[in-house]
Amino acid sequence: MELWYTEEHTPAVRFSIKVKEQILSEQSPFQRIDVFDSEEFGRFFTLDGLMMLTEKDEFIYHEMITHVPMAVNRNIKNVLVIGGGDGGTVRELARYKSIERIDMVDIDEMVVNICRRHLPFTSCSLGDPRVGLYFEDGLKFIRRFEKAYDLIIVDSTDPFGPGEGLFTKEFYGNCHKALSDDGILVNQHENPYYDSYAGAMLRAHERIKEFFPICRVYQAHIPTYPSGHWLFGFASKKYDPTGDLDGGFWNALGLDTRYYNTELHTGAFQLPNYVKRALGSA
Repeated sequence: MELWYTEEHTPAVRFSIKVKEQILSEQSPFQRIDVFDSEEFGRFFTLDGLMMLTEKDEFIYHEMITHVPMAVNRNIKNVLVIGGGDGGTVRELARYKSIERIDMVDIDEMVVNICRRHLPFTSCSLGDPRVGLYFEDGLKFIRRFEKAYDLIIVDSTDPFGPGEGLFTKEFYGNCHKALSDDGILVNQHENPYYDSYAGAMLRAHERIKEFFPICRVYQAHIPTYPSGHWLFGFASKKYDPTGDLDGGFWNALGLDTRYYNTELHTGAFQLPNYVKRALGSA
């Protein structure tokens, strides 16, 4: 008997991976958590039946959500990660000795505990002494701060269920308030290809633009995400993501990345026409 994981990307499109073994299936107070092993993508992790990451391609997402802002502002000291319970974003941030504090807020402590047990390739830096872990609603957490962070990374699930509040106008306004005068906000921005995802992308972009004078979108190819074409949002009070790219500084750090480089950084902001037109309508 063969076991397959199948995710419905749209009512007419499905994506499947052949599974070697289901390692875990548990229900938290917020969502169903599953961990599988596969031949092609290694270990992978889903929430409510939706792909969060695979061992084979998670590095693309985590490098692009982290290194893009870090290569723009060399003075980032205090970082907040909202979501990101698998630990991959914290892993990439922890590679920077210049960062003094990394706070990670995830509503579901069970996700973090399961990832620490079963996904060591992403959760390996959650024990870094600079990391503070908070298990609460990110929407409520962010309200308490004013000019406290140089970088906020919203590493959230899709805009429904536990992640729904992280796509609201209130949330983005509170992120703006919690950032320093030269602060940067980066968020996963959904995909532009399928209509339901594209609608969420446009709503997020429209709301972020209300608060930040600089608001850009960039892209990466992530094979196991719907359509494979994934977007990220870059919003800042001061820094332009390409004009202020400090490539010499970043390259001198000597970080060994598998996807990100400073040439790709510039190119990632060069969007296809259909995406530019959609964003222009926001």
